[in-house]
Amino acid sequence: MIELRTLRDGGQQATAVAEDIGTFLDGARETLDLALYDLRLHDPEAERISGALVGASQRGVRVRLLYNIDHPGPIPVPPPPESVSDLIESLPFETRAISGVPDLMHHKYVVRDGAAVLSGSTNWTTDSWTRQENVIVTIASEELAVAFTLNFEELWDDGSVEHSGRVEPRPVLVGSAEIRPWFCPDHGEPLAHRIAKHIGKAKRRIRIASPVLTSGPILGTLAEVAAERRCELAGVVDETQLDEVYHQWLGNGVSAWKVPILRSVIELADFTGKKSTPWSPESVHDYMHAKVVVTDDVAFVGSFNLSRSGERNAENVLELQDPETADRLADYIDTIRALYPRSTVPFEAQSAPVVVPPPGGLH
Repeated sequence: MIELRTLRDGGQQATAVAEDIGTFLDGARETLDLALYDLRLHDPEAERISGALVGASQRGVRVRLLYNIDHPGPIPVPPPPESVSDLIESLPFETRAISGVPDLMHHKYVVRDGAAVLSGSTNWTTDSWTRQENVIVTIASEELAVAFTLNFEELWDDGSVEHSGRVEPRPVLVGSAEIRPWFCPDHGEPLAHRIAKHIGKAKRRIRIASPVLTSGPILGTLAEVAAERRCELAGVVDETQLDEVYHQWLGNGVSAWKVPILRSVIELADFTGKKSTPWSPESVHDYMHAKVVVTDDVAFVGSFNLSRSGERNAENVLELQDPETADRLADYIDTIRALYPRSTVPFEAQSAPVVVPPPGGLH
């Protein structure tokens, strides 16, 4: 069974999300493996989650936690934490920091007893649970849990992002749904091409929620679909982060060829954008943070921004071939889209010339 929990800015209390996740953790009898990009909570949600984790450890469950730390340079998403949170420091079981060098350990998943997986786009922070759009997916499946456990062991044993993601995306049946787990970075480029392929062959609808749109294969296919008006194409982005992408591309020259392609998608399709608060350590972190693609009756949901950097991070995505789930996620995206104004292109990007991409440039 596929269970979905969708979040929106101001739409729920952190304590309610903590209770849902805490209940999942409470069910552990043997093992809990957590790979979390960030874990920073305030009381009472911190008390609920730490209580569930410590309680599991005290009753004999082997609990292990992977988390991201550090990054050397600018990235097109809010940067990772620069220090270990007090909550992580207080936990009395095995933890391991994964250095975000050269790329991020960006997962947000839990494997429980080798039999159930909780994943999605949400970090375990108070702002993520109250001020951001996010999706949490919970699936009971031993076969799916095996795939996530293999990915966890890669990171736990090696401690390296760049050597992870080698788990093959083999399909798993859960009821009538076919689910294919994807892991990056080893399968980052194949995943981007897989999503692009489904976008290109959609007949009825395409719905997208992603903070940014910078993956070459996905961006190029979206531009083609939008220009030919093949089907209903709509989505929502984080306007603040996408504006930063335009400025980065125009400034560095290497990716300037993507500017008119992204502009054509935003102008020809029905995209809205959330003006989130620019990042600072002290600011509210209210990003449009959901990462979902729906193409007809197939949905992709997980931690993966539709970005070139996402292909290189340690990420996970569930490809869900299930009409009911696709309908629910498409409805969610439409609900979020309706909250924000139409996405626009910064003035300096509106007149950017078309630049021939470099060899192999659609990445």
